Amino acid sequence: MANAVGRRSWAALRLCAAVILLDLAVCKGFVEDLNESFKDNRKDDIWLVDFYAPWCGHCKKLEPIWNEVGLEMKSIGSPVKVGKMDATSYSSIASEFGVRGYPTIKLLKGDLAYNYRGPRTKDDIIEFAHRVSGALIRPLPSQQMFDHVRKRHRVFFVYIGGESPLKEKYIDAASELIVYTYFFSASEDVVPEYVTLKEMPAVLVFKDDTYFVYDEYEDGDLSSWISRERFQNYLTMDGFLLYELGDTGKLVAIAVIDEKNTSLEHTRLKSIIQEVARDFRDHFHRDFQFGHMDGNDYINTLLMDELTVPTIVVLNTSNQQYFLLDRHIKDASDMVQFINSILDGTVPVSNSGPFQRDKWEKAEEKLAVLYL
Repeated sequence: MANAVGRRSWAALRLCAAVILLDLAVCKGFVEDLNESFKDNRKDDIWLVDFYAPWCGHCKKLEPIWNEVGLEMKSIGSPVKVGKMDATSYSSIASEFGVRGYPTIKLLKGDLAYNYRGPRTKDDIIEFAHRVSGALIRPLPSQQMFDHVRKRHRVFFVYIGGESPLKEKYIDAASELIVYTYFFSASEDVVPEYVTLKEMPAVLVFKDDTYFVYDEYEDGDLSSWISRERFQNYLTMDGFLLYELGDTGKLVAIAVIDEKNTSLEHTRLKSIIQEVARDFRDHFHRDFQFGHMDGNDYINTLLMDELTVPTIVVLNTSNQQYFLLDRHIKDASDMVQFINSILDGTVPVSNSGPFQRDKWEKAEEKLAVLYL
């Protein structure tokens, strides 16, 4: 009896193993192994390519995710082909595409190559492929289509009007920033009635259940404004987001908390930052980004400091400065006063040396395993 049970258990284990291996084989079947011939024929299709090194630990962690990307892109009928290339074996091709580290993900479309710099998750990578492989500027021909886009996208930009120098700038900005966000165009009659435009043409960003209109006098260069406004006002912060926020030049107010800790002080500080982001966004959205971060490992590595949890820190992404609380924050009004004190220069500045790019990259490299 015991032998019979053992044989059945062993057979069940072998069946499970066979199913797992079959699943892996099916997923891998939708990712093409690319070689030197890719250089000559890659313009015939749109390609999403993982440039990897066989010895790279992060590449090995990405592999099962990449196989899932290939399977899903094939199953939904996407025109984008998914491939991978050993950048150490085909170093000249990798070098031609500007590959400097591993893994590097690029979408190749005609003569253009778009870098992916987001979280290495299946959904994020597929969203990137859909956005970049489609039209640069997507038309919104009806109010129904506008409502559909508003429900689907948390942040998106719309050009309203006919041909103009502003539209040319909008197209140029979209060419550069399509890797991050969606760009649309529409006529004035398609825009919701609650939108008020003082002049035409216009560029708007829709996010956080409201909208903001680009003002060249107040906001400066259009591409820079789009780069700053492509984030929601309140975010759950991680290393990737902080790295990207480094391009905005904004001050970033972060509640550093332990999300598993349900004590009053942790939830209170998070709620205060959320309240300020929501109720004072018209006042602060040009200069501030708000959010919370779970744990202090990343922020301590970034600042080379030891912040206690919970706390609030304000980073100046345009230089090496950051600001720590100099008072007890009782409510949102106190937080607003603290922010205004930063702006008027009365809060002491902490300085840990330049962290905008080199330190952010080192911190990201050290903690990248957290985001794979």
